[in-house]
Amino acid sequence: MGCIQSIRCKPKSFRDSIIVLEVNSSIDPNPTSIDESSSVVLRYRTPHFRACARVLVPPVAGKETWTIGWIQACNHMEFFNTYGNKGMSSWELPDLRDGKIQAISDSDGVNYPWYGNTTETCTVVGPTKKDSKFTVSMNDNFYPSVTWGVPVSDSNVPQLSSIRRDQSFTTWLVAINQATSETLVLQTIRWRMRLHIRVDPEKPLGQRAVLNEPLAQEQPQILGKNEPIPSNAMVKPNANDAQVLMWRPKSGDPVVVIPPKY
Repeated sequence: MGCIQSIRCKPKSFRDSIIVLEVNSSIDPNPTSIDESSSVVLRYRTPHFRACARVLVPPVAGKETWTIGWIQACNHMEFFNTYGNKGMSSWELPDLRDGKIQAISDSDGVNYPWYGNTTETCTVVGPTKKDSKFTVSMNDNFYPSVTWGVPVSDSNVPQLSSIRRDQSFTTWLVAINQATSETLVLQTIRWRMRLHIRVDPEKPLGQRAVLNEPLAQEQPQILGKNEPIPSNAMVKPNANDAQVLMWRPKSGDPVVVIPPKY
C-alpha cells in the first residue's frame, strides 16, 4: 500500500505542470524604411518581428530554479549588396553557408542561450506556494548601414545598385532548469524577413533608393508541433560574432573585408 500511496501523492513534475496560456507572434505591417541622410552609407530599418507569451507555473515544491524565456537561431542568411558591374559585398555565416551547421545562435551575445534578459526571460525560484503567472516578450529587426561606395575602395563614389536580403529564424519559448540544464521546449515559431532595394547611384542623395519588395512581410508561423533546438543555437558564437563581410568582385578572388569577431 505504501507504494500506491507514494505514487498518488507525488507532485506533478515541472514538465507536466507548466502551462502556456497564450502565444502571439507577428511582424509589424509597415514596410522597410530607407534613410539616405548620410553621404557615406545607406541605412534601412525593417519592421519588427514580435513574440509574446503568457505562462502559468503552478507551485514548485522543490528547491528548483527555472528560467522561462525566448531563444532564437538563424537558419538561413542571404545578404547581398551589388555595386553595378564591379561585384558585390556579402554578409555571410561561413559554417551555415557551407552546411556544416543547421542553425546558429542569435543570442544577445551576453546571456547565452537567451535572446536577452529583460522582457525576454523570467525566473521562478522554488519552493513556491502559489501560482506564478508572467509574460515574456521579445522583438527583432534589422537596421544596418551599407556603403554607397565599393567597400574595398578608398573612393566613396556611389556605385551601390541593389540590396537583397533573405533571412530565416526559429524562435523557441523554453524553460531551463538552472541546476540540471533540463530543457523544455514549450513553443516553436518560424519567421522570415526579406527585402529588395533598388538603387540608382547616378541620382542625387535622397532620391537614389526604392523599396522594390516586399511591402509587407509574411507573418510568422506558430508551429503545432515543437521542433528541437540544435546544439549550436545554445552556445557561442552568436550570429553577430560569427558573420563575415566578403567582397566578391566580378573578376578576381574574394576578399575578407570584416573578419568574424570570435
